Amino acid sequence: MGERRIGVIINGATGRMGTTQHMASLLAIAAEGGLPLANGDRLIPELMLVGRDARRIEKLAAEHGGQRWTTKLEEAFAGPDRIFMDCAATGDRPRRVRQAITAGKHIFIEKPTAPTVDEAMELARLADRAGLKHGVIQDKLFLPGFARLLAVAKSGFFGRILSVRIDAGSWIFDGSEQECQRPSWNYKKSEGGGLALDMMAHWRYMIDRLASPITDVCAVMTTAIPERVDEGGQRYKVDAEDTNYALLKLQGGAIGMITNSWATRPRRDDTMVVQIDGTDGSAVAGRFRCFTQSAGDTPEAFIKAARPDGVDLMAHWKEVPDAGGDKNPFRQCWEAFLRHVGEDAPYLPTLVEGAKAVQLADLAYRSVAEQRWMNVPELRL
Repeated sequence: MGERRIGVIINGATGRMGTTQHMASLLAIAAEGGLPLANGDRLIPELMLVGRDARRIEKLAAEHGGQRWTTKLEEAFAGPDRIFMDCAATGDRPRRVRQAITAGKHIFIEKPTAPTVDEAMELARLADRAGLKHGVIQDKLFLPGFARLLAVAKSGFFGRILSVRIDAGSWIFDGSEQECQRPSWNYKKSEGGGLALDMMAHWRYMIDRLASPITDVCAVMTTAIPERVDEGGQRYKVDAEDTNYALLKLQGGAIGMITNSWATRPRRDDTMVVQIDGTDGSAVAGRFRCFTQSAGDTPEAFIKAARPDGVDLMAHWKEVPDAGGDKNPFRQCWEAFLRHVGEDAPYLPTLVEGAKAVQLADLAYRSVAEQRWMNVPELRL
């Protein structure tokens, strides 16, 4: 047994995801003595933080144990670090990933992997031809509630799946009275912004894995809040959608529905809820809890317009117990990818899966523009 060290470049380290998820996950792994591998070795990540603002990146590095840092991505690519994580603004991601591939770095990036499906598939093919490991973050199914929902789905509990519904979103303050909650580039098309491009990535892999692959999509989108305040206190015009509704057809005949908005005030247990209905049972899950109702437990509920029917619909659901061991979802993604690089363990969400996510968003945009259903073709390297 021995220690093996592996350098990881985090581009966009000072951003919300870079600091609170990726850097935090890797530092936690390192603090515990590294990631145990099958042969008994421990793989210890060593970070190279990259950001545009020298003052901020230097301060961040100093606050977290004196990590290495630079403001020049080219300097990081010239070094010995083996993995490139990109969690900076989406718009210029393809150029940065191409540079990383040329430099021989394994690619592990945030979604969306590119602004268009053609660019996303190009990156997947370039990394594959270069013989590099590549993957995209798919964190939502590691959340406790959705992990339990996935286990329920794998058990065959639903029988024939009839429908999948995703209801997600919350009110994102515009920055005029409260501090802006999301970076301004999220609302600018030119910088890779837009709710569909951001969140369809999650809905694609969740539906594909929880139910069955998506075959067709029809969408409606709008910009509910047309003006916001940026990080510097300046007002700007929003030209990207902040609300997205979509109907889906799935392999096997099930129907999917997505309601997703950054301009809604939810009255439910979670800001993100998934319901799956099947012939043998149903399940409802948020990020942290999951409930099931079998066909045998289904109450007789008849809608009477004039008065309550007396049936407590909440009483017939059973909570799926916590199996224990719930870790931060991003850390679980990192552990899986580090094993992929360190000992050639499988990692399913490759850049092709990332391209599928971009594809669904791209087809949803086309559906809006052409006002029709769009077929979702299979993507292959």
